[in-house]
Amino acid sequence: MTRLRDDEHSTEFGLWLRGQEPYPSRPELDSRIKHFITTNIDYLWKNYKTNKWMLIEEKRYMAKVEFPQSTLFKYIDSVCKKDNNYCGFHVIQFENTNPEDGKIYLDGSLITKDQLIEFLQFKSLTL
Repeated sequence: MTRLRDDEHSTEFGLWLRGQEPYPSRPELDSRIKHFITTNIDYLWKNYKTNKWMLIEEKRYMAKVEFPQSTLFKYIDSVCKKDNNYCGFHVIQFENTNPEDGKIYLDGSLITKDQLIEFLQFKSLTL
C-alpha cells in the first residue's frame, strides 16, 4: 500500500499521487488493486568532472528505510551497477536533522562529519 506522507515535504503531484488510494471511485492507481509502489530518491550525487555518481536516501530522526522502499532501492541499485562510474545506493541517517545537530550514520555505521564530507567527495566509499 502506498503510504501517505507524514510530513509536509512533498509536491502537489506527490500528494495527489499518494492520495489516489483512499478513493474507491479511482481504483486505477490503487496499490492494493494494481500493486503499485511509489517512493522518491532524495539525492542523485555526482562529480561532473570524474563522472562518479551515487544515490543517497536521507533519513532524519533515525528513521529507517521500510520494506517497500528498500525493495525499490535494491532494484534500482542492481540496474545502476552496470555503470562503472556508479558508486552505490547509500542511506544517511541523522540522529536529528543534519550533520550539525547530532550523530550521523552511513549505511548503518556511525561516522563523523569529516568522514561524511570525504564520502561525499568520493574519497572514501567504504567504512
